[in-house]
Amino acid sequence: MALNLDSVGKKLGPVSKDYNWKDVVLYSLGVGAGFSDLEYCYEKNLKVIPSFSIATIFDFISHYAATSNVNLAGILHGEQDLILHHPIPVEGTLTTEGKITHIYDKGAKKGALVIGESETRHSNGKKLFTSILTLFSRFDGGFGGENAPAETFVFPDRKPDFEITETPSLDQPLIYRLSGDVFALHVDQEFAKMAGFEKPIMHGLCTYGYSCRALMKSLTPGQPEKVRRLKCRFSKPLYPGDPIKVQIWKTDNRTAVWKTVNAKTGEDVITNGIFEFGEIPKKEIRFDGQVAVVTGAGGGLGRVYALELAKRGAKVVVNDLGGSQDGSGGGSSTPAQKVVEEIKALGGEAVANYDNVATPQGGENIVKSAIAAFGTVDILINNAGILRDKSFIKMEPENWQSVLDVHLTGAFNVTKPAFAVMREKGFGRIVMTTSAAGLYGNFGQTNYSSAKMGLVGLMNTLKLEGKKYNINVNTVAPIAASRLTEGILPPDLFAKMKPEYVSPLVLFLCSRDCGVTGNIYNAGMGFYNRAAVVTGPGTTLGDGVNPPSLETIVDHWKPISSLEKGKLYFELNEQVGVAINAFNAPAPPAEGKNEAKKIASVAAVFDAMPAAFNAKAAEGVDVVFQYHISGDGGGDWNCAIKNGSCQINAGVHEKPTCTLKMAAKDFIDMIGGVLPSMQAYTSGKLKIEGDIMKSQLIGKLFKLN
Repeated sequence: MALNLDSVGKKLGPVSKDYNWKDVVLYSLGVGAGFSDLEYCYEKNLKVIPSFSIATIFDFISHYAATSNVNLAGILHGEQDLILHHPIPVEGTLTTEGKITHIYDKGAKKGALVIGESETRHSNGKKLFTSILTLFSRFDGGFGGENAPAETFVFPDRKPDFEITETPSLDQPLIYRLSGDVFALHVDQEFAKMAGFEKPIMHGLCTYGYSCRALMKSLTPGQPEKVRRLKCRFSKPLYPGDPIKVQIWKTDNRTAVWKTVNAKTGEDVITNGIFEFGEIPKKEIRFDGQVAVVTGAGGGLGRVYALELAKRGAKVVVNDLGGSQDGSGGGSSTPAQKVVEEIKALGGEAVANYDNVATPQGGENIVKSAIAAFGTVDILINNAGILRDKSFIKMEPENWQSVLDVHLTGAFNVTKPAFAVMREKGFGRIVMTTSAAGLYGNFGQTNYSSAKMGLVGLMNTLKLEGKKYNINVNTVAPIAASRLTEGILPPDLFAKMKPEYVSPLVLFLCSRDCGVTGNIYNAGMGFYNRAAVVTGPGTTLGDGVNPPSLETIVDHWKPISSLEKGKLYFELNEQVGVAINAFNAPAPPAEGKNEAKKIASVAAVFDAMPAAFNAKAAEGVDVVFQYHISGDGGGDWNCAIKNGSCQINAGVHEKPTCTLKMAAKDFIDMIGGVLPSMQAYTSGKLKIEGDIMKSQLIGKLFKLN
């Protein structure tokens, strides 16, 4: 099959991976670490070898091959450039997005190059590393495309400053592959011979890891956090058991060039190596060229947000009606204008706006002020608020509605026009302001707490609608002194609650560096933590046909109520999908029948799907199922169903209704009836993204087992 040249430039991912200290240690052992460098192999004060980064994105890298449609029998890792932005934590969740940037033609019988670039962020919000890799496809050249630009690389004309020799074991690939790269070329004798090798070869990235250890030992001993870049070209295969020699030339105090030689044959295994090292550059988060809108910015938290954004280069729209604490009165231009003057005195740019967020026209005018003055909107902090506290029995409808109008409806009124601008430009950061009163409740604040919890709901849906447009929406619950709390808190406590303690977290949520969306954070007095809605694992009662009795509910109240091993759901479909799948396990096989159907391969499943399609069940259905099957024999397939027709295609669809992700073995087991679909889903072996509810149609539309 021909290369898919249309794959260039199309977004790939996001692909997420959870990992812990055991994964870190397994990788270290896979690249030759041991008692000689125990800091990489022992969980006590564990450090991460920076090249572990590439092992964490194997699942993502498979998208390059599947999307470009390369011939897997001839694929090799050609070049790797790893740029480290922050040290790799010992555990967490990594999320990777990227694209194929180029496909080059080296010529007939010379192969093709597929260039992929990706960025990976940690669940702590930091961008950890950028990967730029070249896949060399030996059998795909000669399609008439542009050749890659020539590069020159010269090593210093002197002996290496450092030489490190090691001998990987004969079994090294068997250990290394457990970190995720399970390509058959490194373990299967027949596959290796088919690919033109005498026997299975070392993973190029395993040798890369050995090289990284040697470079660190020579230039950053005991300080992996100082590794900034590791670039190289894989030039010759290496067989397990062959000794290697890493040769290093230091070119200045921050850079070295290197290569790795087969010590038995003298051939370069890895060449054109660049190693950059040193302290992490102190990075100041800036907002130069960006436009921020802050509502309720005439004092307190809003004023501090506006000042800090301006100090860091943002152009700011300072909105404040200038009303009283309870929202009464005709308003005043003084508070907003005073903050603008403060910003200008510091050399910043700002304009004042006095519109009322509680009206649709007011919200529109606030955003129009930003566009008129500065041309766009990049950041919105919904901070405006009032208080009208009364116990519930004494709460008049007017006081109820007034508070909701400013906090909740006000956020809607401003966010809607701002969101439209952000969506058009493909970038935005929105921060909602909730409260501990909304998250946990507070006596005498039913109106306020309802509005504040409503903002969490607004965020939860906007995070979904904004995700593909790079619009992040998060929520902060400040513990801070403001005019709304001045008369409520004791004076000594009020003095400790400076807004300046809240603003750093809010500004991070506004920054390009922030990769999180849909999160809630408490912040104040120097204490910060995340709040979330956690759903317990629950229990299944009844037979899925008849509802359980009230008494059955009572008898099972403990497992129903338990939050042990609770889970966070990113969207409604995930939680509902779990409930629906609870009764979707296939019935056990009848006695005397085979327990499982033998499946030849993943590709065979998709070849069989057209014949298994139930056209009658597809009447009125318009869906696209995207399958990403990782591992040996996997790939990408999509199934487009519309008006009773079914089309199965290899590759990635631009707009799938839902995406199903599985390892090849698990997929075959599920289709063959060995692995129940419910068990696959709840155990995490089957991951479904997008409209999970539509995935329930698959069982009705196809009968594959």
